[in-house]
Amino acid sequence: MKKSLQIQQILLDQIHIPIKLITSFQTLGLDERDVMLILQIQQFQQKGIGFPTPAELSANLTMDEKECSNILRKFIQKGILVIEQDTGLATEKISEVYSLNELWETLYSEKEAKKEEESTDGTLFILFEQEFGRPLSPFEIETINGWLDEDKQAPSLIKAALRESVLMGKLNFKYIDRILREWQKKGIHSVEQARDASKKFHGNQTTKQEIPRTKRDTSFYYNWLEGED
Repeated sequence: MKKSLQIQQILLDQIHIPIKLITSFQTLGLDERDVMLILQIQQFQQKGIGFPTPAELSANLTMDEKECSNILRKFIQKGILVIEQDTGLATEKISEVYSLNELWETLYSEKEAKKEEESTDGTLFILFEQEFGRPLSPFEIETINGWLDEDKQAPSLIKAALRESVLMGKLNFKYIDRILREWQKKGIHSVEQARDASKKFHGNQTTKQEIPRTKRDTSFYYNWLEGED
């Protein structure tokens, strides 16, 4: 009797790991550390803890709390982890929970997985953080997602607008949004068209005033006007 109870406990003390996650995580720009964090989120949720803290997650990993926080933020940026509100039926208390539904839908949809692989969305967020020199705020992340999902802007064109804002010395989201909207009005849908428009604009500006320069590495935005390597 005791042995059968032990076996039953072993069977209950398990989590389901989708094979697609093990075999296809790299197509989503994830690595082994990311997968382990996803599994930790799953096991906490199985225990009824829907919103484990970075400290709770790191307790079962070799990563520290800060690393867990950075990876969670990356998941949210990539759209594979969503924070939702959950109302308990018994207490009617609203609490936050992690949802991995977007991850599973992306993994099991070949079209979405291909789109994620080709779009370089993850690189886009990293590029913005490098240029701004800090992590993006939730509002800024939502703004970029809006450009991608609602405005249907190509990641390459958003990168071009970022480069243009750096070149002009006006590194802020409002200015980048203005650039994208202006290009949209002019029917500019490719990096080549945007580069030509930018060259014409700067050609006219040089006779009026000197373009402000920054003290940072200039290779990023000089390549923008002269073409990618």
